[in-house]
Amino acid sequence: MTPIRLLLSSRSAALAALLVTGALCQTAALGQGPPADPAQVAETKAHYTKYEYKIPMRDGVRLFTSVYIPKDQTQTYPILMTRTPYSVRPYGEDQYRARLGYTSRYDKSGYIFVFQDVRGCHSSEGKFVNIRPYIPNKKGKEVDETSDTYDTIDWLVKHIPNNNGNVGITGISYPGFYTACGMIDAHPALKAVSPQAPVTDWFIGDDYHHNGAFILADSINFLEFFDRPQRGTASRRTPTPARRENSRPDVYSHYLTLGPLDVLAERQARGGTGFLKDITEHPTYDDWWKARTLLPHLKHIKPAVLTVGGWYDCEDLWGAIQVYEHVERQSPETTNRLVMGPWIHGGWARGEGSNLGDVNFNDKTAEFYSEHIEFPFFEHYLKGKGKADQTEAWVFETGSNVWRAYPTWPPKGLKSKAFYFQTGGKLSDAPPAAAAHNTDKESDEYISDPAHPVPYIERITGTVARDYMTADQRFASRRSDVLTYKTPVLEEDLTIAGPIQANLIVSTSGTDSDWVVKLIDVYPEDYPNPEPNPTRASMGGYEQLIRAEVMRGKFRDSYEKPAPFVPNKPTEVKFALNDVLHTFRAGHRVMVQVQSSWFPVIDRNPQVFTDIYSAKESDYHKATERLYHTHEQPSNISVQVVQPHLGS
Repeated sequence: MTPIRLLLSSRSAALAALLVTGALCQTAALGQGPPADPAQVAETKAHYTKYEYKIPMRDGVRLFTSVYIPKDQTQTYPILMTRTPYSVRPYGEDQYRARLGYTSRYDKSGYIFVFQDVRGCHSSEGKFVNIRPYIPNKKGKEVDETSDTYDTIDWLVKHIPNNNGNVGITGISYPGFYTACGMIDAHPALKAVSPQAPVTDWFIGDDYHHNGAFILADSINFLEFFDRPQRGTASRRTPTPARRENSRPDVYSHYLTLGPLDVLAERQARGGTGFLKDITEHPTYDDWWKARTLLPHLKHIKPAVLTVGGWYDCEDLWGAIQVYEHVERQSPETTNRLVMGPWIHGGWARGEGSNLGDVNFNDKTAEFYSEHIEFPFFEHYLKGKGKADQTEAWVFETGSNVWRAYPTWPPKGLKSKAFYFQTGGKLSDAPPAAAAHNTDKESDEYISDPAHPVPYIERITGTVARDYMTADQRFASRRSDVLTYKTPVLEEDLTIAGPIQANLIVSTSGTDSDWVVKLIDVYPEDYPNPEPNPTRASMGGYEQLIRAEVMRGKFRDSYEKPAPFVPNKPTEVKFALNDVLHTFRAGHRVMVQVQSSWFPVIDRNPQVFTDIYSAKESDYHKATERLYHTHEQPSNISVQVVQPHLGS
């Protein structure tokens, strides 16, 4: 069991560049933040000894693993592991991380910390495969991420001194995917797992696609870093840094200038391993995509599970909710818990979580989560300390800014409530009345022009801004290609929980279109600015985005078999928006916006039925989009209302 000493200069600058893109960004706790504080490094060295191993898998491939063992040998310790494709830097047994756990409490409490480069990444041998498919009933030397996790744990508990036989796994984003893999066919020593913002399905809801629409800017930023030839080597080359935010003074103009996706795919194939090319070769939800989702395999889970997500995570919000729901449904005997806070991607592991952009939460939400939920979870299941928290769902209620503890998610006893689109931009809980005769006022229309798509945010940004999911939508209300509907002023608080359903009756003059639905909280005109005022805009009349989602119209009935629209024919388009827990306070209004572009969050739709990944610039055309709100065709958005007694 001789440690392998490996020498390598620091990769701080390259990996810090990955962080600023925001694409699948990881936290400083995962070793990808700014340069380490020398005092913190010295503190870690004073209490831990670092070892480096290449752990053999069942097929003979060896995975590079850094292990930090407490110097105090008077007791045994559990193992807390993270598996990552983003490097376990710094390399070398004399090179230490500043912090080993997500907070200093882990370091002081005492764990054996393990960090592993996954197969084919950095110093691990083998071939890297993006979202490597799970293999049921593996035979012989067949491997996947579940077997690599099992083999690693088996080696660790047998060879690392002073371990207590209990193992936990945690990770954010892509490491969250590897965490979720580890709980399938789990090793008996694995007692607790916390998949955080886990990647789950790259076609339906995470990272690369939402309901079949390509997530443009974040995906390209991610691929610029990730699709590089150094993957699948054991030489630990320094990855090519992604471009920094300030190198693109206007992300909107940048991606509009780049043109259609076939040009991007060609450039990507020339510069890397071509995962974008793989994506473009699978434009529908075929077997290639289906093999890359873990959700059907989350069965018979043995370890305790704590899934964590952020309400404003524009990358893997869907994944967190889906992992929790699938474990709950497919493995009902499992201790299965959910945490959702007011965070961006990984925001619970960096910063206070007290605000996002202009919106304040009046609480250090990340601190509450770490101190009262995550740390006690691992302490209990790995060390036997404290009582198990019986709360199934810790969920932060935005709007009222309070943590809620629920025995189920979504809460039981919710009451469905529909908001109907009405003539004159009105939004009402009463369906449209029957008209004596049809008029043009019973529908609304706009021209969607791919050459001038609706921006995702008002200000100019160098990449997709992390706060766009709470950003002011007043700029969109002023556009002629955005339909805006709002209620009268609310006389009492309205709290909604769980998923939101968009039920649209629409038509297009083309044969395909995107449909973006945004739920918005409109502040009173006299709403005060905070003191001191850190915001970029007046909060009086602020139109805060609460939730938004896109449906690529051709997938409205099937992700496997897309279908064109019949031009100008009213057609039903239904889709779910991700879960929320939000209170619209008395004096506020509920607003809904409908549009057909959201750039460059999503790619442009040519508005003709075609393979968008191979579309040329000449394929992009304007289209007249129409939303119907008649008595017979009552377009609406449906929410689930929380009764006052349900909150805790």
